[in-house]
Amino acid sequence: MNKIQRFAAIVDDAARQAQAISQITQSGGAKLSVEDAYEIQRQSIERRVKRGAHRVGMKMGFTSRAKIIQMGVSDMLWGRLTVDMVVEDGGSISLANFVHPRVEPEIVFLLKKDLVGTVTPLQALDAVEAIAPAMEIIDSRYENFKFTLVDVVADNSSSSGFVTGPWHRPDIDFSNLGLVLSFNGQPRLIGSTAAILGHPIRSLVSAARFAQEAGEPLKAGWMVMAGGATAAEPLVAGAHVEMEMQTLGRVAFSVTA
Repeated sequence: MNKIQRFAAIVDDAARQAQAISQITQSGGAKLSVEDAYEIQRQSIERRVKRGAHRVGMKMGFTSRAKIIQMGVSDMLWGRLTVDMVVEDGGSISLANFVHPRVEPEIVFLLKKDLVGTVTPLQALDAVEAIAPAMEIIDSRYENFKFTLVDVVADNSSSSGFVTGPWHRPDIDFSNLGLVLSFNGQPRLIGSTAAILGHPIRSLVSAARFAQEAGEPLKAGWMVMAGGATAAEPLVAGAHVEMEMQTLGRVAFSVTA
């Protein structure tokens, strides 16, 4: 087992067992490149697929200034979505299955056809079947929620779960939709889809490019999470988490111990 394989096993086990780990860049991986980190991510997800999961899409990360400031990084990143990460709208999650989970409001695209390589915003939009309000549950498995870009990319860009709300035709203007994320009816995060690269479709354009570079073009039927529109909020037991997005409606889930 080489270093890439060893770290892939470490981050996969950490996610599966909900156990915090040391940063891989401080555990013999100091010289790893971002490209190495994406290979670690790919192999860790491959391990998950061999256990019976399958790919359902892609998530974008660090697409808003709020998240860049919160995480102390400067580059966009991406991760892989698998079917076992799906949380039913109105369903629940248990904190026991996470290390230190947080939630962030997003918008999600459902693709009706493959999207490959360098595309324009209009070409990207033409590939979209529907859009929906969504929330991503992120959960860096690193101790104290501290990591470098290499660390977070290797850990599937902190992606852990996601919940999608009602689907709508993509001809709605979703460039600047107001949103409120609340815990038990109390607002915690307020923002707009405009915070996602100025327009969320730009995130899908970037996703197509990143996916092509990885040799994994976006496929019809996949979902693409556009990235957090705000900073992320820590989850707590007993919270009923709801996000209401202008025009697109509401999406919610509950948190148990």
